[in-house]
Amino acid sequence: MEGGSCLTMHSITIQQPWTFTRKKIVGTFTQQLEVFGCDSEVLHLDLWLQGNHMENPDNKREVVLLACGSFNPITNMHLRLFELAKDYLHETGKYKVIKGIISPVGDAYKKKSLISANHRVTMAQLATESSDWVEVDDWESSQNEWLETLKVLRYHHQKLASSNPDNSLQSAVPLIKPGRKRKQEANRYIPVKKNQLSPETKGVPQLKLLCGADILESFGIPNLWKLEDITEIVANHGLVCITRAGNNAQKFIYESDTLWQHKNNIHLVEEWITNDISSTKIRRALRRGQSVRYLVPDAVRAYIEKHNLYSPESEDRNAGVILAPLQKYARGCKQEQTL
Repeated sequence: MEGGSCLTMHSITIQQPWTFTRKKIVGTFTQQLEVFGCDSEVLHLDLWLQGNHMENPDNKREVVLLACGSFNPITNMHLRLFELAKDYLHETGKYKVIKGIISPVGDAYKKKSLISANHRVTMAQLATESSDWVEVDDWESSQNEWLETLKVLRYHHQKLASSNPDNSLQSAVPLIKPGRKRKQEANRYIPVKKNQLSPETKGVPQLKLLCGADILESFGIPNLWKLEDITEIVANHGLVCITRAGNNAQKFIYESDTLWQHKNNIHLVEEWITNDISSTKIRRALRRGQSVRYLVPDAVRAYIEKHNLYSPESEDRNAGVILAPLQKYARGCKQEQTL
């Protein structure tokens, strides 16, 4: 055999490059190892093979895509973002996308025209019924308070880590301050604070935030994002941003020192087959009694019609109410100024 290193164990020699899995190798050689009275070497062999990434011969980094937003309602374009991002990452030859997660924002976000989270989560679930890799998570939407996107990322990173037996979460620190009471949801995991879990934890897929160029550019809106949150998102997780021809996403990154510093962790995916569907336009059409067939999944359209979700009245919901992050960060700035 040409090339590669070799591991010699008594009379058994295994060479690289690998063309089979760890399970197959261990199963093949267990009996032979026992003949030589070295059962313990099976464990050593197994650990050595794990360290050399036997189960992933291409050594591609596993990725989970997380999309946060209102999804009011979810549209075919929201679903296309996942497919575009997956294709792009696979074409780099460096990544393997194993899951997509849709996380609708909670009602406490207070965005104008935002209907009940229960309806938005249900529509998202209906929209992803036919997908074998995109799922809906209702943890964020079930919280009583609005949560920053970074906290949602930390929660899902913890959830991924907790499913890996190589990582322990016994020292996880709750996001909620000690002594503060709040209802515990049945599906609630305890998120962790900064540096409690490293994004490079062994065996844990890399969690990336999936978004459109509008979200990327919203980083520049005063009091909408905290600079330290933006830094941790792009440094520890990364972005996969879907853009369109003529979009200024690259220029926006160039003009931001923070984004420029971590530009290698921001993937800009150009959407060549343009799709101008938006939730705002869907709601407008519904208010006017116009068809939205082929703009949203059929099951979502049927659900909207059944519950008469979008109307002039629903569009005025939260009218005049300041968006939750603007309230929170503006209040924080005022407190700092008085100190």
